[in-house]
Amino acid sequence: MEANPSLLDTVGVGDLVLLDPLSEESLLQNLKERFRHQEIYTYIGNVVISVNPYQPLPIYSPQTVEDYRNSNFFAVKPHIYAIADDAYRSLRDRDKDQCILITGESGAGKTEASKQVMSYVAAVCGKGEEVNQVKEQLLQSNPVLEGECPPALKRAPSSPGKYMDVEFDFKGQPLGGVISNYLLEKSRVVRHVKEERNFHIFYQLLAGGSDQLLRGLKLERDCRRYGYLGREDPSLPGVDDAANFRAVQDAMMVIGFSPAEVQALLEVAAVVLKLGNVELGSQFEASGMESCSIQDTRAVREICELIGLPESVLEKALCSRTVEAKREKVVTGLSVAQGCYGRDALAKNIYNRLFNWLVNRINASIKVGRRKVMGVLDIYGFEIFQDNSFEQFVINYCNEKLQQIFILMTLKEEQEEYVREGIQWTPVDFFDNSIICSLIEDSKAGILAMLDEECLRPGVVTEETFLAKLNQVCASHKHYESRATQNARHVMDTSLASSCFRVHHYAGKVTYNVTGFVEKNNDLLFRDLSQAMWKARHELLRSLFPEGDPQKASLRRPPTAGSQFKASIATLMKNLYSKNPNYIRWCIKPNDNKEPGVFTDGLVQMQVRYLGLLENVRVRRAGYAYRQGYEPCLERYKMLCKQTWPKWKGDARDGVQALLTDLHIPPAELAYGRSKIFIRTPRTLFDLEDRRRLRMADLASLIQATYRGWRCRTHYQQMRKSQIVISAWFRGQHRKRFEQMKRSALLIQAWVRGWKVRGLERCAFSPLVFSPPCHPKLQKFFLGLRSNLPPLVVTDRSWPAAPYKFLANTNEELKKIFYAWKCKKYRDRLTPQRKALLQDKLCASELFKDKKTLYAKSLQQSFQGEYLGLQKNPKYRALHTAAEGKLVLADTVQKVNRANGKTVPRLFLLTKNHIILADPKAAQPKTVVSLSDIRSVSVTRFSDGFFVLHLNETSTVGTKGDFLLVSDHLIELVTKLHQTLLETTTKTLNLQVADEFSTQFGKGSVAIRIVEMAEKNRAAPVCKKRGSHKMEVLVH
Repeated sequence: MEANPSLLDTVGVGDLVLLDPLSEESLLQNLKERFRHQEIYTYIGNVVISVNPYQPLPIYSPQTVEDYRNSNFFAVKPHIYAIADDAYRSLRDRDKDQCILITGESGAGKTEASKQVMSYVAAVCGKGEEVNQVKEQLLQSNPVLEGECPPALKRAPSSPGKYMDVEFDFKGQPLGGVISNYLLEKSRVVRHVKEERNFHIFYQLLAGGSDQLLRGLKLERDCRRYGYLGREDPSLPGVDDAANFRAVQDAMMVIGFSPAEVQALLEVAAVVLKLGNVELGSQFEASGMESCSIQDTRAVREICELIGLPESVLEKALCSRTVEAKREKVVTGLSVAQGCYGRDALAKNIYNRLFNWLVNRINASIKVGRRKVMGVLDIYGFEIFQDNSFEQFVINYCNEKLQQIFILMTLKEEQEEYVREGIQWTPVDFFDNSIICSLIEDSKAGILAMLDEECLRPGVVTEETFLAKLNQVCASHKHYESRATQNARHVMDTSLASSCFRVHHYAGKVTYNVTGFVEKNNDLLFRDLSQAMWKARHELLRSLFPEGDPQKASLRRPPTAGSQFKASIATLMKNLYSKNPNYIRWCIKPNDNKEPGVFTDGLVQMQVRYLGLLENVRVRRAGYAYRQGYEPCLERYKMLCKQTWPKWKGDARDGVQALLTDLHIPPAELAYGRSKIFIRTPRTLFDLEDRRRLRMADLASLIQATYRGWRCRTHYQQMRKSQIVISAWFRGQHRKRFEQMKRSALLIQAWVRGWKVRGLERCAFSPLVFSPPCHPKLQKFFLGLRSNLPPLVVTDRSWPAAPYKFLANTNEELKKIFYAWKCKKYRDRLTPQRKALLQDKLCASELFKDKKTLYAKSLQQSFQGEYLGLQKNPKYRALHTAAEGKLVLADTVQKVNRANGKTVPRLFLLTKNHIILADPKAAQPKTVVSLSDIRSVSVTRFSDGFFVLHLNETSTVGTKGDFLLVSDHLIELVTKLHQTLLETTTKTLNLQVADEFSTQFGKGSVAIRIVEMAEKNRAAPVCKKRGSHKMEVLVH
C-alpha cells in the first residue's frame, strides 16, 4: 500500500491496510466512524470500499472533479473519482485497456457507483459537439436499461449484471460502447416477494403514460388491476414514477430510438402485464381427462389486438401442447398447472428477450468498433438469503470467480512491484477458492454439469434425483454438505433440510434449496407458444421468437440457463484478464431500511464477513504494509531530523535513509527499494506520524512566536511612524497657522497704516474737497484730466497743472499714481532680453551714477558682452575652448606696463570663474586670474577707461602685482565683473572711485595720481612713471 498525507490525515484510517490492530471489530469500527463523518469511501490498497449513504452528498461537484483530475491516486482522499481518474489516465496515456469492477448486494449502491464513474469520465474527456453527443448517449443508456429510480431508494432486487465497454480514440475521447448483461432475474416478472416491486418500467408506464398512450396500449392506470404487480400499493416514498418514465423516454430519444420503436417496446411491455391477467380454469374433455381453458377472454382479446394475432391461436397455444413422436404430431391438453406454467414462461421469455433486444438496440447506436476500451462491470454481489434458490447459486458462483481473479491479480500486482523495486518476494498464504469454483463449474463433476445432466436425462427428473446425484458425486468434497453427507459423518444439523445442500463459499456457508433448480435451469418454453408469437403481425414481438418459424423449426433442445450463464462468465473472465483491473470492489449496505445516517453493525458485519474484507486486507499487507516514494516521504517527515530539516540537499533516498537511521527505527522494519521506502508494520508508520504530530506542534509554536514578535515589532514601527507623521503634521499645521496669523497681522497693519495715511490726506483738503459746492468743480477737473493725460512714455514726466488751489495736493498724488502705473505698463511690455539689459543698466547705475563722468555717456550704449566674435573667428578657437562655455564678456583692452607706463593690447575674457588676458596675435592665454583672487577695482571719476585690478597677495598671479588696464567699455566691464563675482562668490565687488590710490607692483607699492588734462584732443589716458614709487595718469 502506497500511503500519503491524505490517507493519514483523514477520519479513522483511510486505507484498511494501515489499520492496526487488524481485526473484524477494528475494521467494522473504522468503517462506522468514517460513515458517521460522511466519509463513505475507504481504500484497501488501490481498491475502494463504498458504503451507501442513502442521501445526496456534496462530494460529486464540478470542483471535486477538478480536484481529482490528473491527480496522484494516493495524493487525495479516498473517492470513486480517484479510481475513475487512474483508469482513464492509464487508458489514455499508457494505451492499456482498463476495467472497473463494481460489486455489491441489492441496495448497496452499485448502479449509482457506475453512474458516477461514467459521469466523471464524461466530465474529464474531450469536448466538442460530436463528443458531447456520444457522452450523452453513453450516460443515457443507464436509465433506459435500469427503467428505475435511483438505487438508493428502490425496493427492487439486484439489477441485472451489466458490463459496458466504453470505446475511446487515441486522444482519449469517447467514440461509443458495447453493453453486455448477465442473468436478468426474469422470474421476478411473474413472482416477487411481498413488499418488493416488480421491474420499475411497469409502474413508470402506468404512472407516467398519457391517457391517450394507455388507451392505445389498453392499460388502466391502477397498478392493482394487474396480477403480476401483486395487486398492492406500488408507491415508494420519495419516488416519482411519472417523472422517471419521462426521463426514460427522453433517454431513448437521445440514444436514437425512433417513436415507432418506443411505441413497439411499450406495446410488448403491455403484453407482459396483460398475460398476468389471463386466468385459466379446469375442465374435462370428452375422454374424461382434465384440461384447462380461458376463464375471461378479455385479456386474451386485448393482447391479440395489440400484437395482431387471432384469439384462437393464442388460446390454443396457452391451453394445449403439440408433441412430436415418431414423426407424428399429437396435440394434448394442458392441466391448469401446466397452463399457468406455460403462461408465466411466455411472460418471462417475452420480457427477457425484450431486454436483450433493448441492449442490442442500444449497442447498435453506440458501437463503433474496438479501439481503446474501458470496461465498467456493474454486477450483483454475494447473496445469502433465508431461502436461496437457483438465482442465488449462479450469482454466488459469479462472485467466486470475481474473488478468484481479484486475489490472483492482487498478488500478481504486489509481486511485480516487489520485483520492480528490487525487494525480495515472500510467498503469501491465502485462501485459494479455485477448489470452490471447480466444485461448481467442473465439466464432469461440477454442480452445474450434474444439473444439466439431470435436465437432459430421459425419464422422470425431479429435484430429489438431482440432490441424490450431488450427494453421490460430491460426498467427499470438503466444501459441500447435505443431510445425506452429514448422516454419513454422523453429524446432526437440524438447520440443513433434506431438500437442501450447502456450499462453503469464500464468504461463508450458503444453504441452497433445490426446489425449482431443474425447472429454472431448463427454462422451457413450449414450442406452440413460440410459434404463436412468430405468427403475430407485431414486428418487434415476432423478431423476438425466431425459433417459431416453421421453416427453421428444430427439435434440438435449447441450452440450459446454467450452461449459458457459465459460458458468459467464462467470456467475462477472459475479458477481465485482458484488461488492467481497477476495483470498486465492494459496495456495502449500512441498513435494511435505506435510512440516511443509520449504520447497523450486525448487517455490515455480515457483509464484511461474506465479502472477505479481512482476508483481502491480510493479502494486501503481507510483507510490507506501507510504501511511499522517497521524495514525498522525505517531504513529510524531514522535520524529524536535524540533518534533513529544513532542506535536504542530497539525493532523496539518502535523505530518507539518514532520517530513519536518526530515528532509530529497527532495520527489520525497513526495506529500501529503487524508488520507494517499504515499512513492514503499520505500527512503525503510526509511530512516525505521532512524532511528526508532536514536531508539527513545536514548529507551530515556533511559527506563532515568530509571528507574534514580527507583529509586535511591525505594530511598534507603524505606531512610531504614525507618531512622526502626526507630529510633523501638527508642526506643519502650527507653522501654517503662525504664517496665517502673521499674514493677517501684516494685512491689518497695512490697512491701519493706509487708513491713517488716507485720514491725514482727508484732513489736508477736508472739508473743502468734499463740501457740496466743490462737487461740480471736481467733476470738471476729472473730466478735463481724462482728455489731457500725458503720453505713455516713461521719460515724459509732464502732468497738467491743477485748475484750483484746493486740488493741488490731489493733483500731485494723481501724478505719482499715473507715473507708477505707466512704468508698470512699460515693464510688462519688456521682453526677457530687454529686461536683462535694463537689469545690467540698473546695476551700472548703482555702481557709477553721480560717481564717474563716463557713466552718462554709457547710457545710450547697449551692453553687448561679446565684442571679439570668438565663435565666428577660427583664430580664437583656443580661447573659446578655454572659456568652457561660461563666457560673460570678451573685449580688447590696453594693458599698462608697470615699468615704463607704455600700453600693449590684450584680449580680455571674463568667465564665470576667471579673467583671462590673452595675446591678440597668438590668441593664447597669457594670464588667468581667478575671481576669488580679486580684492578690489579702482577707477577714476573722469570720463576715461582706466581701471586697476587689485589682486590678493596670496594668489599666484598677485606676486607680480596689480593689473593696470584701459577699456573702451569700462562701465559694462566693471558691471559684468560685479554681477559675476556676486553670482559666483556671493561677494560684492569692492569698487573705489578716486583721484589717488595705491597699487601693488612686484617690488612694492606704487602711488597713482590722476591728473586731468586741458587738451581734450590728446589721446588719453597717458601713464607716466615718476620715480620708482609714483605714477601719473593723464586723463581728460
